[in-house]
Amino acid sequence: MVQIEESWQEAMAQEFEKDYFRNLTAFVRNEYRNGVCYPPGKEIFNAFNLCPLPKVKVVILGQDPYHGAGQAEGLCFSVKAGVALPPSLVNIFKEIKEDVGAVPEILTGADGRRMYNGSLRRWARQGVFLLNATLTVREHQAASHQRQGWETFTDAVIKTVSDSREHVAFLLWGSPARSKKRLIDTSKHLVLESVHPSPLSANRGGWFGNHHFSRCNAWLKEMGMDGIEW
Repeated sequence: MVQIEESWQEAMAQEFEKDYFRNLTAFVRNEYRNGVCYPPGKEIFNAFNLCPLPKVKVVILGQDPYHGAGQAEGLCFSVKAGVALPPSLVNIFKEIKEDVGAVPEILTGADGRRMYNGSLRRWARQGVFLLNATLTVREHQAASHQRQGWETFTDAVIKTVSDSREHVAFLLWGSPARSKKRLIDTSKHLVLESVHPSPLSANRGGWFGNHHFSRCNAWLKEMGMDGIEW
């Protein structure tokens, strides 16, 4: 049995029994056994374990986990506390500051060095479901676990959220994430789309000033829910 939070275990039970998922499980186990992969095995389903299905208010979609040592923690765009911020996360925080005036927590390391906390666990605990399309990756090999079955599973997850929840805000950044709009019932959910926050995309225009964070909160409040403390 997949070790995953109870509400997700129940919701995805049929998916876990399908042949593609059995093959995916065998592939992932072999990859972790014979090489270095991320995130750590116990953190592969962090997005699910930190944000049970009944608590999902916002969905943010990413692609692959970070493939450098100590970065990935099973939440899209998030890095472990104390790790330098990747460029996409820097741009996310810049837009949040301009949009809602919030800045991340500042940590002081053992060496006295101060840096922003790039872990988005605090978002997950508020109901932000931080889902990557592919949940694992081989060290230093971006996209190495794509097309092994993860995308089939995570598409099913997105559709499950759309079908079973009411009034969820989906934030779709970049073409791969925006392609998932077909899985979302837009008659009852909010879908906000923009370019990806990576420097290559963001600097061409369309990321900065999209106001996704304030627009998301305004809609949540309109639906009778608390906004997210970004």
